[in-house]
Amino acid sequence: MTDTMTAPPGRDSRLPWAGLLALFTAAFTAVMTELLPAGLLPRMAEALDVPEARVGFLVTGYAVAATLAAIPLTALVRGLRRRPVLVTALSGFALLNAVTAVSSWYPLTFAARLLAGVMGGLLWAMLVGYAARMVPAERRGRAIAIVSAGITVALCAGLPAGAALAAALGWRPAFGGLACVAAGLVAWVLWKVPDFPGEPAGERTPLRRVAAAPGVRVVLGTTALVLVGHQAVYTYLAPLAELSGTAATSVVLLVFGAGTVAGIWATGAVIDRRPRGALLVVLAVMVAVMPLLGGPGWTPVAAVALWGAAFGGVPTLLQTALVHAAGPGHADVATSMQTTVYNAGIAAGSLTGGLVLESAGAAALPWTALPLLACALVAALVARRHAFPRRVAPERG
Repeated sequence: MTDTMTAPPGRDSRLPWAGLLALFTAAFTAVMTELLPAGLLPRMAEALDVPEARVGFLVTGYAVAATLAAIPLTALVRGLRRRPVLVTALSGFALLNAVTAVSSWYPLTFAARLLAGVMGGLLWAMLVGYAARMVPAERRGRAIAIVSAGITVALCAGLPAGAALAAALGWRPAFGGLACVAAGLVAWVLWKVPDFPGEPAGERTPLRRVAAAPGVRVVLGTTALVLVGHQAVYTYLAPLAELSGTAATSVVLLVFGAGTVAGIWATGAVIDRRPRGALLVVLAVMVAVMPLLGGPGWTPVAAVALWGAAFGGVPTLLQTALVHAAGPGHADVATSMQTTVYNAGIAAGSLTGGLVLESAGAAALPWTALPLLACALVAALVARRHAFPRRVAPERG
């Protein structure tokens, strides 16, 4: 399989920063679009004349639409050139965020959120593969880390800033601002992001064969184990933090976010040289800190910092492993599957954690996640040939 790259190995291995930062901003915009209503519940509920729970459904509807749309929509557009598809998704964000900003009718707002979720499912399926195709194989991990950092920046800085903007000017300008960012991003993509061909009809590998490629199912299975285990604890971090009584939940969340930023930075520095070693280290750290989360004093806070640093690198490492296993030419299809697994893992983890919290209490949550994360570590240890190899040889054009 051959693939077009902007910087073939042996000529120029510098990163195409302008293009990668455009994709970083696209990831940032997608996270903001998905989660911003969660921080604006009272204001949006009052303006739309619905209970706050209905505004929460705007986040749920987006996530469900993204989950259901990712695989079939990605399969539908496989033959199209990549940049027009990316521009279409971003234009959809611009339009639908604008509709959300001006709508005073809940059904219209909910419909706009569902369609935005469809755009989100398509976008998430594209971003990692796009970054992978823009650079040589030996820089692929770092490129994916740059794009994935948009998620962390949105969670740690974007959402608080959006909530602050809404408090000062109202929630409508917050969504209007997102619409403007997405519209400006369309121009940026057309200017600095290269185009790539779609897959010719006669050369398209069926989805089931992409899923059956050596290593792909192992990476997807490992992703599911990590996400279910992580989310079962993270979703209920507030009651878990109350057990120690040392730090407020907001402080614990800030510590986790700061650790995540550090983890992404560290992962970007080593992922292209030691992808397997980096993954084994972060999974081992997650396994090791789980029993400490319910400990006394400041031990849980220190454990949360290590947990955040470890988890910060996990998405990038798993996405990179999946692209290597499937090949950059099949990255969009493979990552659409991973998008579905991510969302399913988040839902299953939240449900599992809630059931454990009700039946056994917060102290049991880390022990629920521990065997899942340990299984993920064992899978990564065993699958050293195709899914998580020690090194990936540079591709030749």
